[in-house]
Amino acid sequence: MSAISIKTPIVSVEWLYKHLDAENLIVLDGTIIKNLEDSPNQIPNARFFDIKKKFSDITNSFPSAFPSEKQFQKEAQALGIHTDSAIVVYDDKGIYSSARVWWMFKAMGHENVAVLNGGFPEWQKAAYPSEKPKLSLIEVGDFVAHYQPKSMRFFEDMKEATKNSTQSIIDARSKDRFLSLVDEPKEGLRRGQIPNSINLPFTDLMDGNKLKDTEGLEPIFKALVKKKSDIIFSCGSGITACILALAADILGYKNIAVYDGSWTEWGSLVDPD
Repeated sequence: MSAISIKTPIVSVEWLYKHLDAENLIVLDGTIIKNLEDSPNQIPNARFFDIKKKFSDITNSFPSAFPSEKQFQKEAQALGIHTDSAIVVYDDKGIYSSARVWWMFKAMGHENVAVLNGGFPEWQKAAYPSEKPKLSLIEVGDFVAHYQPKSMRFFEDMKEATKNSTQSIIDARSKDRFLSLVDEPKEGLRRGQIPNSINLPFTDLMDGNKLKDTEGLEPIFKALVKKKSDIIFSCGSGITACILALAADILGYKNIAVYDGSWTEWGSLVDPD
């Protein structure tokens, strides 16, 4: 099969199965904390995208910190990714960490990338073939990263954003976490919310393992934010915020960014009023 170009931010398992033999296709497993030795099956020829170790700044005190352009390029090349690669990323929950991988590629200037809607659970439900993970030699790719600064926000950016009424900050955590009704999963992290932020739990965008269709997503976003608004998505540690970014991208929102450190960083560095 000839090379393909992915035109949408999300693809179905039916689409992926049909295009599995495309010459420039690379399937990435973006599942968090995966041990190849005792992993369950995977989509044929999938390559493990290690968010926690290979594609994070592990010198940062906060989890899953965004890597440098140089680090991302090196690790992407090690996975055999090329500048013309068409990338489909999935995870074992449906849509969870796969959206973070998608956003990272977008932030590094690679547009030929999509999330697999429903992830591995949907792939299995459709009874498509799978295989045990395998260690194999991969030819180094020629991927070149081009970091897009507007795609990410960091602590200093957020201090300004909280004072700027022209920017909307949308938090993907659960309602109970946002309203400080329950403890944060990270031990010792205080409860709370970023000033002037609003809540949109990422689970509200899901229909089981899959993302809702545009008809389901449109009224949710329309009720919260205008199409031309500058939007910053946040969550606990920068993972599920990317699910909101994925949905917004599907709906045609252009001025969107993700707060990398999210509440873990803000809640650790800023004392409550």
